[in-house]
Amino acid sequence: MDLEFGRGLRSPKRDSWKTTLLLAYQSLGVVYGDLSISPLYVYKSTFAEDIQHSETNEEIFGVLSFVFWTLTLIPLVKYVSVVLRADDNGEGGTFALYSLICRHANVSLLPNRQIADEELSTYKLECPPEITDKSRIKVWLERHRKLRVALLVMVMIGTCMVIGDGVLTPAISVFSAVSGLEFSLSKDHREYAVIPITCVILAFLFALQHYGTHRVGFLFAPIVLAWLFCMSALGLYNIIHWNPQIYQALNPSYMFKFLKKTRKYGWMSLGGILLCMTGSEAMFADLGHFSYSAIQLAFTCLVYPALILAYMGQAAYLSKHHDFYSSSQVGFYIAVPDKIRWPVLILAILASVVGSQAIISGTFSIINQSLSLSCFPRVKVVHTSEKIHGQIYIPEINWLLMILCIAVTVGFRDTKHMGNASGLAVITVMLVTTFLTSLVIVLCWHRPPLLALAFLLFFGSIEALYFSASLIKFLEGAWLPILLALILMAVMLIWHYTTIKKYEFDLHNKVLVFVCVKSVPVPYVFPAERYLIGRVGPPGHRSYRCIVRYGYRDVHQDVDSFETELVETLATFITLDASYRCSEASERELELDPGEQERRLTVIASNPLRRRASYDLQDSVQHSAASTVEVRATAADSLSPRDAEISSAAGPKQVRFFIDSHVVSPEAAENKQVADELEALAAAREAGTAFILGHSHVQCKPGSSVLKRLAVDVGYNFLRRNCRGPDVALRVPPASLLEVGMVYVL
Repeated sequence: MDLEFGRGLRSPKRDSWKTTLLLAYQSLGVVYGDLSISPLYVYKSTFAEDIQHSETNEEIFGVLSFVFWTLTLIPLVKYVSVVLRADDNGEGGTFALYSLICRHANVSLLPNRQIADEELSTYKLECPPEITDKSRIKVWLERHRKLRVALLVMVMIGTCMVIGDGVLTPAISVFSAVSGLEFSLSKDHREYAVIPITCVILAFLFALQHYGTHRVGFLFAPIVLAWLFCMSALGLYNIIHWNPQIYQALNPSYMFKFLKKTRKYGWMSLGGILLCMTGSEAMFADLGHFSYSAIQLAFTCLVYPALILAYMGQAAYLSKHHDFYSSSQVGFYIAVPDKIRWPVLILAILASVVGSQAIISGTFSIINQSLSLSCFPRVKVVHTSEKIHGQIYIPEINWLLMILCIAVTVGFRDTKHMGNASGLAVITVMLVTTFLTSLVIVLCWHRPPLLALAFLLFFGSIEALYFSASLIKFLEGAWLPILLALILMAVMLIWHYTTIKKYEFDLHNKVLVFVCVKSVPVPYVFPAERYLIGRVGPPGHRSYRCIVRYGYRDVHQDVDSFETELVETLATFITLDASYRCSEASERELELDPGEQERRLTVIASNPLRRRASYDLQDSVQHSAASTVEVRATAADSLSPRDAEISSAAGPKQVRFFIDSHVVSPEAAENKQVADELEALAAAREAGTAFILGHSHVQCKPGSSVLKRLAVDVGYNFLRRNCRGPDVALRVPPASLLEVGMVYVL
């Protein structure tokens, strides 16, 4: 559930304690749903096959010690203390880290970087550029293309594993919650009840996605809060009633005793223990919806203690009970008293639905961000709420996730295989985050490389241990996230590679595009800073070009609002351009060759405190997916503005903007040429807008390799034919659309 727009663009002022408490409460239902339900399946997955619960209790004490220190070191120390501070204007997640790195080092493979983008309010650098240039790591990354490709591939791997987790987490969460019915049904009826009920709940969950979580989101936080209190109460009861000395198992020496006794099988069982961290990445990914202090407060004061009590309570019960007919009984519900098992079961199912909803929404969000970086084929993105920014629904992805979730449930039919698959996806994302954060420490925070290396080695070695234990379960379920990641990686790499090649073709053949939409490596672009405007030809031609800039979490406008803002921006540009031409500062510009004047772009902003500048385009082009212009600043400082407005001949709507009174003479304001141009603009809008879009066909040039032909001629063209066209993505009315065929020979 995404909250209001701009939550990520918080003021530097600290939130009041009331606001922090409210945000901490709201974060329970959005951020911690997945993490809070992990006690349902951790012990059951750990004792599924590799190790047995014995009379000595060395196994259960060792597992508890591993769980305690894993929760302490990874979610508490790594994420809460370090990773949450690596935010991008308040936003978190894999793309936020990559965005930070791209702003501080020129590592993006799509060369659409502009000096104009550095003028954006959200384009924030930690230190001046002259300091960042001294980093050897930055020089290596910028100099070697293979390193930049490897960095993007790593980000894509993390993205693919998040999407894979969107398939696996709902399946294992709901299945583990419903499996509590096993204690109320005979052995013969369990298989015919648990699987169908799980599938029905999953189908119902995905069928409700198109309504948007804002309709039921107010229930999320109370459900998770009730579940956390329930787990804490059960944990305290089991500790006091069965084994008050269970706290001694938190001693890390029990981990070594566990590994010494179980050896290889103990190491393999770590694939089940790592599931206690499931959902930790959500703390960082959902940072933009809340605040650092709110997420930190909720985890340290409520979620973390509740989880520790839950795991300790289960271990206390198991330490006094060993007469289980199978290892699969070593789970959550065995430690729940019979009298309250049904209420706990219902609450667990509700909590599992909330946890599943969080990862499904996160999957939609990360795919939408992939679209903005040209790393994913175009799909339909539906905004389910007019008031809550960023709350989206992607129909094709939703139904695909539902089919895969049900297939995983029916195919695996047990927690063991689901846990092995989910564990590998979770730990892979964490490894990617660790590596990217270490780069942020050096490139963005400008800390000593040894500090970043220490961070990478310490947390990376812990996660690598868990990763190896998950990977060894390849044939027992871990193959699934790898298969999903390979398929998604192929799709993303083919789409991104061909997009880059199309850009290079445009650059070589000097195609001119009048309006282009580009993504910049920031989460949001303020509407006042969204447009770069310039002329095509001399002023008498009355032709313009425009670059429309969006951040990777921005909501793209519909056609009507885009058309309105574009016309208003053009009107502002016409007046400002005339003022600039008439000012003394532009005398030298007028002596330039017409081609140089023609390539000037102006940032049109309604914020008087922002520096207003114009830019010269070098010999380059702009691409419809992302502009490829190279620019340099040429003009100067903001002055005290005065407010002005022009009434449009097309109707009562007024265009409001700021004009620099210091440089605008009365003669320029009354210039008949400006008035005629504004009237022509209003008349053109009244007559209607036509959208001319390129309908491209891509093919490899003769002599290309077999791999390139497969990727471009087969893979890309198949994806292009079966994904949403640009007219659908931009919601252009068919009556206003004119498509022009373009052939790219790559």
